[in-house]
Amino acid sequence: MKRNLLMLLLCFTTFVFSQEKYFEKEVKKISKNIELITKTQKDSLRVKVGEINKKLASRTITLEESNELKKSAAAYHAKRIEDLVGEQENKLQQLVQDKTNDRIKSIDEIKIEEDVDISFSIDNKKVKIAVEDDKDKPQKKELKKEPKNRKTTSQFVLAMGVNNVLVDHQLSSLDNSNYKFWQSHFYEVGWTWKTLMAKESGMMYFKYGVSFLWNNLRATNNQYHEVNGESTDLVVHTVTLSESRFRNVQMIFPLHVELDLSKNGKYSNGRKRDKTNQSVRLGIGGFAGFKLGTRQYLEYKNDNGLKIKELQKGGFNTGILNYGVSGYLAYKGFGIYAKYDLNPLFKNTQIRNVSLGIRCDIL
Repeated sequence: MKRNLLMLLLCFTTFVFSQEKYFEKEVKKISKNIELITKTQKDSLRVKVGEINKKLASRTITLEESNELKKSAAAYHAKRIEDLVGEQENKLQQLVQDKTNDRIKSIDEIKIEEDVDISFSIDNKKVKIAVEDDKDKPQKKELKKEPKNRKTTSQFVLAMGVNNVLVDHQLSSLDNSNYKFWQSHFYEVGWTWKTLMAKESGMMYFKYGVSFLWNNLRATNNQYHEVNGESTDLVVHTVTLSESRFRNVQMIFPLHVELDLSKNGKYSNGRKRDKTNQSVRLGIGGFAGFKLGTRQYLEYKNDNGLKIKELQKGGFNTGILNYGVSGYLAYKGFGIYAKYDLNPLFKNTQIRNVSLGIRCDIL
């Protein structure tokens, strides 16, 4: 019985440790894959544009043909980025879901605080493992070196909350919004680095990183988005919609200046020891990035009572670049989070996305 319990404990410990390493490894792998996909497709597009320019310069094609070829090449590689990155997004979403549901766990440290003698039998042979406390052994006189302060630390970021839009930067426009407030959500998953601005210890930090953002908007009054040339309008559908969801997927690069009020410690020699994420934190800054894809999901029942699901892909007259301001107020690893896009949601409009939610910075 003891042997079984011991073997079970050893297997469980190994499993948990390997799961945490697996999670970190897979997040980095997916991030690198997305960067590689984007770079490869852009490089290919750049080469094609160069070849088209050469043909135009040699007058083998007209300017109109050149523009059409460039548009076709850009559309092809944009579609390739959307499809290939979409596969990586699905992997990342599943990985985060597993992490959130405690299917992948982590162990910060394992301490053995007293002498333990463990013995068990394998094939009638007794095996004994002894863990001894060093305090009972004669100590050699050594000069201990204090560990160096880590000026840069890293964190896994998970944020979620509600989404909506402002018109002409007016907060009062939320009262007449065409989108459901509590049913429109955003999700953000990313990796950040936090660098101390002082030499040894302090309260000011640069916080920067990369995130993947899913912005969802659910229209009110049975409306959906319809593209009409250069504009995208909300129109009432001819059938009753059970779902009308508009989603923008973005890759952004956030940058914040963070004030961390964590109380710093001291080493035995009196030198200050920098500590982070132990108290109130305030971050102010912004973000910039680009759109990975736009989709619209519609669900309804047809005349025969069958449930129909539509997935519409396209540009919907949204911009490629995304940028805005953001900030958070947190205690330790958890806090409230707000962000506001400075770029319009649709071209030739004054509609901008605004988000409010919670944020977790996991060391």
